[in-house]
Amino acid sequence: MLEIQTGTPMLGHNGGPPLEDEPDPATSWNHFCWRKAHKRAWKTPGREIALRRLKRAEELGMTYRDYTAVILDKGVFL
Repeated sequence: MLEIQTGTPMLGHNGGPPLEDEPDPATSWNHFCWRKAHKRAWKTPGREIALRRLKRAEELGMTYRDYTAVILDKGVFL
């Protein structure tokens, strides 16, 4: 039988922010790292790349933000 230890992440855990409320999540190191990575991932790309993504998103009937989210999440250009 599999025993789960509290405080130890399970296999496959990506170290993301916890789903439960912490006493003050805005001051935790983990929250800081995730916020910084999120900001870096959503940084506006160069003009040509942004225009190409916008054009492709419009062709697919998606918003630019939705199309970019697919690229960031799956690494796939639709």
